[in-house]
Amino acid sequence: MIDVWAGVALAALGVAVPVGAALYEFVFKGRKRLGYRVQMDTTATDVAGTIDAAGALRQLQMDGHDLQDPTLVLLRIENNGFTNIDPHDYAVLDTDKVGLRVRFPGRRVAGVVVTELSHEFLRPAFEAGSGMAVKDDVIELPKVPLNRSAHYKVLAALERGGNHNGRLGVYDDPEVVGGIKGGVGGGQIQVTRARTGAPKRTIALVVFLMMLVVGQLIVFLRNNADTPLDCAGGRLTLVGSTAAGPVLREAADTYAKTCDGATFALDLGSSGVGLEKLNTARSDEMIAFSDGPKPDLYPGLVPRPLALFLFTLAVNEDAGVHNLSIARIREIYQGRYTNWSEIGGNDVPILLVSRNTQSGTRTTFQKRILGGVREEATNSNDCRDRDPGGRAGPLRCERGSTGDLLDVVAKRPGAMGYSELGAATGRKGVALVTIGESPATSGAADQGAYPFWETEFGYTYGEPAATSLAASFLRYLTNQVGADILRTHGNRPCDELRNPALCRPARPAGSP
Repeated sequence: MIDVWAGVALAALGVAVPVGAALYEFVFKGRKRLGYRVQMDTTATDVAGTIDAAGALRQLQMDGHDLQDPTLVLLRIENNGFTNIDPHDYAVLDTDKVGLRVRFPGRRVAGVVVTELSHEFLRPAFEAGSGMAVKDDVIELPKVPLNRSAHYKVLAALERGGNHNGRLGVYDDPEVVGGIKGGVGGGQIQVTRARTGAPKRTIALVVFLMMLVVGQLIVFLRNNADTPLDCAGGRLTLVGSTAAGPVLREAADTYAKTCDGATFALDLGSSGVGLEKLNTARSDEMIAFSDGPKPDLYPGLVPRPLALFLFTLAVNEDAGVHNLSIARIREIYQGRYTNWSEIGGNDVPILLVSRNTQSGTRTTFQKRILGGVREEATNSNDCRDRDPGGRAGPLRCERGSTGDLLDVVAKRPGAMGYSELGAATGRKGVALVTIGESPATSGAADQGAYPFWETEFGYTYGEPAATSLAASFLRYLTNQVGADILRTHGNRPCDELRNPALCRPARPAGSP
């Protein structure tokens, strides 16, 4: 009997050790990691001797003189972890454009060029003003956003420095200084090495884990044929942006129908109110959604860029207006016109319907369209009559949600407001206004032609557990059916943009 239990214990240990090692390596150690490798470090004459007609390499110059003991170094910088690396992840001050510094002891940098990009969208990260520079024996590299497995390469030409005391052509290895916030090994950038074969232990571990996963998958598929692999149970409250309401309602309903044990409560009033609720509750069972980044007064809230949300000006069809330039929109909101006929529309009074001051949509409108200028105060409570003592100019009123605003626009001739694109599209009595002849499309926004957009963020209080419903639902919104729901409502997941840098938790406009 003792032998049987000993065998069971050994078997359990045999399972626990490799699984624990795998979890430690891939989950804890490898989640966020930035690495580099020196793929070439040789004298220019060695390279030239292997290439026909390579005289140019033998005559490298800087400032009109031949390089002394010239060398060439090819350096590869890569994301070899399991999560994306954004510009704000680099372990430097936000005001510092430089993400990494490469020092060459005993040498002086004559020039540097980027020779390879794993993805074309990385190119803007190296444009003028990006922070890439050469300073004596140091190359300064910008804060380049790197998705999983993304990389870039730089080729440097160097010469012997004044403090070099060793033999010609013999130098210390380059030193790469920098790191990632919250990364492995204290966040420091680590040396990686290309391998021609995997160690036997690794192969055995992979085979074992594959067998384990296949076995679990067979059992899982038999018992949960309609349930996705990333399901999590529990109760989750979604608060914040009404602009995100249609997406969140559909996504929460679809998730709950697919994943047994998951329930959702939606309390969508405005971005500002949602952020305040989450900051007060400090709950891991709540996500706050916001049109744009949070204010600095909520340091405990962690952002997740989800998608580029499109917004639009919505006008009552009787106004007779279909296109407005940004300059004309600003004049309207400054109160220069009271009737649409003054700017080519029909003879109906102008009524400006706005969201309240806690609204992320209003903040986006003020930042993107009004140039950071705050909307003027209201002069009507009922969106029909001027209040006693209300200031002159067009009628102005506010509504607390996107739906309420669009209801007023649809019913009141001459009314104009703003909302999330999907909510206004196809609404009876409402016409969408192009801005500067540009329609509201994700392609136009991505290319800078359409100005009225914002990044939609999901905020948690601190980092949620990987197996929690909050973490699972955030992944679902961008990686699974949720991404299709985002597209259906006219929005675009961040990782599908031509310029993914648009989706970053930038500092809000007007903040110090």
